Amino acid sequence: MTADQSPVIRSAHELGLSIHTPEDLNGVIGAAYGLDGLILTETDVSPEFFQLQSGLAGEAFQKFTNYRLRVALVLADPTAYGERFAELAHEHARHPLIRFVRSEAEARAWLSAP
Repeated sequence: MTADQSPVIRSAHELGLSIHTPEDLNGVIGAAYGLDGLILTETDVSPEFFQLQSGLAGEAFQKFTNYRLRVALVLADPTAYGERFAELAHEHARHPLIRFVRSEAEARAWLSAP
């Protein structure tokens, strides 16, 4: 993105994507390649994503980081998924690539920032 271009940000829903299994991650990475940011919501991921012992969130975060994909996860209340998940959200409060936000507007604002 150059100074005179708007950032290209898409939601998983707009792209017809979801994350239900580790195999879905390659499709997400491929579809989001070249974007300035990707927005995920609670409905874009399976319930297993929020169960940290499943490893799905960890694998997703590792791939997003490896491919330098900026991702905003819109969750109104991360504590609704338990103490450990809330801790994960808190740990990502300043992460350069993965953030938890409370609204899509907040997601777009963060992803639009340089």
